[in-house]
Order: sequence, then C-alpha cells, then structure tokens
Amino acid sequence: MKGALRLRAVDARALGLGLVPDMALADARAREPALAVANMDEAADRHWLALMARHCQRWTPLVTTAPPDGITLDIAGVEHLFGGEAGLIAEVEADFAAAGMALRLATATTAEGAQALARHAASPGTDEQAAIGALPVAALGLEAEATVALRRAGLKTVRDVMARPAASIAARFGSGAVTALRRLTGEARAPMDPLPAPDPLRFTRRFAEPVGDQSAIAHHFLDLMTEAVSALGERGLGGRHFTLTLWRSDGAKHRLDIETGQPTRDPALVLRLFDERIASLADPLDPGFGYDQLTLAIAAAEPLGVSQGALDGSAASEAVLAELIDRLSTRLGPASLRRLVPHDSHIPEQAQLALPAVTLRTPQRWPAPPPGEPPLRPLFLFDPPQLVEVIAEVPDGPPHRFRWRRKLHEVRLYEGPERIAAEWWRREGGEHPGHGGLTRDYFRVEDVRGRRYWIFRHGLYDEKPQPKWYLHGLFA
Repeated sequence: MKGALRLRAVDARALGLGLVPDMALADARAREPALAVANMDEAADRHWLALMARHCQRWTPLVTTAPPDGITLDIAGVEHLFGGEAGLIAEVEADFAAAGMALRLATATTAEGAQALARHAASPGTDEQAAIGALPVAALGLEAEATVALRRAGLKTVRDVMARPAASIAARFGSGAVTALRRLTGEARAPMDPLPAPDPLRFTRRFAEPVGDQSAIAHHFLDLMTEAVSALGERGLGGRHFTLTLWRSDGAKHRLDIETGQPTRDPALVLRLFDERIASLADPLDPGFGYDQLTLAIAAAEPLGVSQGALDGSAASEAVLAELIDRLSTRLGPASLRRLVPHDSHIPEQAQLALPAVTLRTPQRWPAPPPGEPPLRPLFLFDPPQLVEVIAEVPDGPPHRFRWRRKLHEVRLYEGPERIAAEWWRREGGEHPGHGGLTRDYFRVEDVRGRRYWIFRHGLYDEKPQPKWYLHGLFA
C-alpha cells in the first residue's frame, strides 16, 4: 500500500534483525513486536545535518550537505595536514564517535562518487571505478520511477548502465540518467555550493591618538572582551585560545596568547589569565609612545551550552580545578603542567602519555581493578627499568633472589609470569627494554621483609642465550 508507514532509518541492532529502510512498519513489527519507533522530523534532521556540516569546517573550508543524510568534504590540498587521507578519516571517525554517532565514510574523485560509495557500497575497496561499477542503480540518485524502470529493464548495477549507449539510455530513461552517470564516473562535475565560512572571531579597537596609560588599555581590552563574549554567545561557542595583539605607534607589536582547558565566555577569567601571562613575561611590556590599535582574536572555539551546578558541588569543584590548571599553564607554560592519560598500548611504560593539561577537555577514566583484588601494576615505575642480578631455580622460572642497588633480596612469594609480547614492528630492536624486540616475563615478587617488586626477564632463552632481568616498579 502506497499510504503505509515505512521505516526511514534504522540502527545497527535493527539491521542485525533484518529490518531495513523503506520496509513497511507493519512488516517490521511482525518481525520484531518490541520495535521502538519515533516519528520522523524532517526539519530537525535538516537542522542537525547543517550543524554537523558546520562542525566539519574544522577540517576543510569546502563543506556541503547532501540531504537527507550526507555531508561532502572537499579535502583536496588539506589532507597532508592530518597525515594523509587515512589520518583525516581516523580523526573524523574519532570525533563523531565521541559524540555517539556512527558514520559511513568513503573517498572518491567526485562528490557524487564519494556519496554513492558511502551510501551503497558494502566495502569501497581500492579500485574506485570497479567499486562504483558494482553499485546498485539506486546510487545514481534518480527519481523512484526511473530507478524502478532501470531495474525492470535488467539494469541492476551502475556497470550495466555504463555498458549501454548513452543515447539509448537518454531516450528511454531521460537525460538525467546520463548526466547522473557521467557525474558518478567522473566524466562531468557538478558545481559545489559550499557552506559559507563563519566570520572570523576577530575584534579591533583603533585610536586616533596613541594610548599608553595602563588603565585606559585595560578599559579598551574589557570592551573588546565584551564584544567577543556577545559574538560567542550568538554562535553558542566558548573560546579556548585567545590572542591579544598590541600595535605600537612605532610599528612594533606585542602578542600575548592564552589557552583554557574548557571553552569559556567569562570575561573576568580571560582577563585574569592575561594578567598571569603578562606577569610571566621576562621583559615587561613597553608601550613606548603608546599603542594605536588593539586586536583580540579567538583562534579556537568550541560549543558551550548552559550548565547547571550539581547539588553536591562537584561541578563547582571541577570549575575551580579547570581555572587553576589554566592559571598555572599560563604562568608556567603549557608544557610545564601535564596530565597522565591512558594510551592504547600493551607495553607498560607506553600505556600512558603525559600531555599538557590545558589541551585536555575532560579527564579520561583509568581502568579500575576488580574490588578486593590487588593491583596488577605498581603505581611507581622506573624510567628506564633498572638492571638487577637475578638467580632463578630454572631458566624460565621465577627469581629466587635478586641484587638491586648492591643489596641482596630473598624472594619469599611470587606471582607470574605475565608474558608481554614485543611489538611486532620493532622485532629488530636492541637489547635495552626501551628498544623493544624481545618478549618480557613479568613477576610480582615479595621479599622476606614484605616489600613487593615488579621484575621482568627481558627475552626468552630461545630468543637470546642469556636474557637480562630488570626491576620495573615498586608496589606500595
């Protein structure tokens, strides 16, 4: 029935149950009685698509929407900024995954080809033309009647249509089918209408007479901040990187940069950070004969919604911590204040990274051990691991005693081994643990005085004749 309700979009779980777009709702409920559905809101979908497209302008200025569910990015000339196409794709996927969204991505020489591959190809593969030829005729994007007519004529794939003379295709199915085919294969290009780039967040004050008084400069800077906060509020953004440039009348200029860990529209906070930045300068600002121009630029801004404090005061404490990080990073430098974040690596000393705290939006959670279980990793690690002399009962067995810092330790208890394989791409590394290349057998040992250590043998006996032992960490 033409008037029957149909599914417009389904999630991955529904696909696994055999439910697909354009299926009648009655048929879908017959397969899955507990199916949860929501009415389609085309206006809301268009609005959300536009918001996502503007978000994509962080990767390229040439972004356009392909309704109802597509976004096209022209990455020609910008992919090298992200380490190539693979690096850019990985960053886009990670960014949208953090927002809880699943994507289907594809690259092609034309926008139509990329959209068709993303929507209809099970696996784009490496041969673009072969992948496009294997697409169903629905990838041409024609009207429903023209698509049905192509299928009834026995033309199931784009390759089938390409094998027919263009004149016969135009005569039977219309010139639009030929145009769509040429654009899909790259023989013709459709004009791209990218979204307009947002105006830069840059605010300027020029003076008829140079200004050298500090209070007057602070007053004009506050006016600039008020203007910037208003512009940020209209866009629903908060600034994270602010740059103040003071242009002196003799042509010299002073540039001050600050960064914040969280997006902000608080003028008082930004002013305090600039005061910290000025106080940390080795040479104080010299206005000379005065400044004739002030410029405030916001180089990085992110969405900032309305927040409500929690009843337990946790939100307030987080805000205080974020402000402290901003102030210390501004005064001491971003690299002076770091935060450990988990890193996806099975090598212990590489399982965390020390990154500038001001660049991290929110702290990441560390994996917690099961309740009641002792920690498998010590809190304190030596960098690099310290060489020890070990006596073991059997070649591949646990240490019986070891000498560390000229003291002999008798092992009373041990746990292990925990075997950690070397990184396969560094098999040719050196003998030092930091060079990789050898398997590690870790033991948690306790000496007769109750002190616990984390010791490993660097290499198996079939990898090298006399593997060395190292002390990697101390348990509390």
